[in-house]
Amino acid sequence: MIDIDDPKQGGRFALFNLGFRPFFLGAAGYAVVSVAVWMVIYLTDWSVQPYGLPASMWHAHEMIFGYAMAVIAGFLLTAVRNWTNIPTLNGTPLLLLCLLWLVGRIVPFLSDVLLIGVVALADCLFTLLLIFALSVPIVKARTWNNLAIISVLALMLLAQLSFYLGVAGVVEGGVYYGLYSGLYLIVALIFIMGRRVIPFFIEKGVGYAVQLTNRRWLDVASLVLFLCFWVSDLLWPNAPVAAALAALLFVLHALRLAGWHTSGIWGKPLLWVLYLAYAWMVLAFALKAAVYIFDFSASLALHAFAYGGIGMMTMGMMARVSLGHTGRNIAAPPPWLAWAFALLFIGALVRVILPLLDPSHYAWWIGLSQGLWLAAFALFFVIYLPILTRPRIDGRVG
Repeated sequence: MIDIDDPKQGGRFALFNLGFRPFFLGAAGYAVVSVAVWMVIYLTDWSVQPYGLPASMWHAHEMIFGYAMAVIAGFLLTAVRNWTNIPTLNGTPLLLLCLLWLVGRIVPFLSDVLLIGVVALADCLFTLLLIFALSVPIVKARTWNNLAIISVLALMLLAQLSFYLGVAGVVEGGVYYGLYSGLYLIVALIFIMGRRVIPFFIEKGVGYAVQLTNRRWLDVASLVLFLCFWVSDLLWPNAPVAAALAALLFVLHALRLAGWHTSGIWGKPLLWVLYLAYAWMVLAFALKAAVYIFDFSASLALHAFAYGGIGMMTMGMMARVSLGHTGRNIAAPPPWLAWAFALLFIGALVRVILPLLDPSHYAWWIGLSQGLWLAAFALFFVIYLPILTRPRIDGRVG
């Protein structure tokens, strides 16, 4: 195993020096490949059915447990090292964990029903080993406050099990419970981590002194209400209770977002991408309430959470973390990066807003939004390929 604290190590290839490198690159590449496959399925007569389910279910599963879990793994393996000052996976163990994640992405297309068990085992084992890899340094350093993150990952593991038990016909509704629980757990993790880092990034990054507004009561109320919303929407989808809770969450998170605003963010791509991503999730709560009140399509709220919220937030975090942890200046990101963010934002507008304004061209909007997603992540991948595979520019290992 590479000693991550040994400044004499390195070499010309650094992909497996620290967790963010292979998982961010893998997530970006898979964001292109998986959506390209989904685009072909959606726009043609290709009748492939991974897991023996409609291809839309595969798409949902892969965005949650494929793409997003890779970003989460890369972020947390890097963040926990910083929080505890104890090395996390690197070298061969990190490579093996990445290969385990990759198995779950490839095997569903081998068209053998018996291999569903292999996919389930690979995906669940990946999450279990990730939990173990993160728990060891947290326990050693006694940073008990970070165990909340471990609990979210444990719930993600249960969501994965629910999905696969549903696929196997063991748990009725297991596919639905697994997919929506996975989505809402990722949203919850973004809220938890966003509250910790977004105002900090803004205060340090705008270039002038600013004190952003945070409220303890809002932090507690928003988490409690979100837990209630998650449970209610699982048990009674789009019912009055879920709509009322979504409306309350819209108000609370809009209030939080207003407290984080300062005009300096709009000149900093690494700041406005995170701010707009959070704004998409705020909008998603409003759209979720509108499903019951105005009979809006539930797909609009779903993609406001997933495309605009999770998509932009994960790309923004990957961009920032990769620059900072390779010794680069986060105040001077690659010039083309802002275009990747902009393409993703426009794609979210096309996917969520245009079907609301002009439902008669729904298929066109879906196809266009898929193309914009592909362009955004392909550009991101090209920009960050050399950054993530080459050693830190300051000579340190990481």
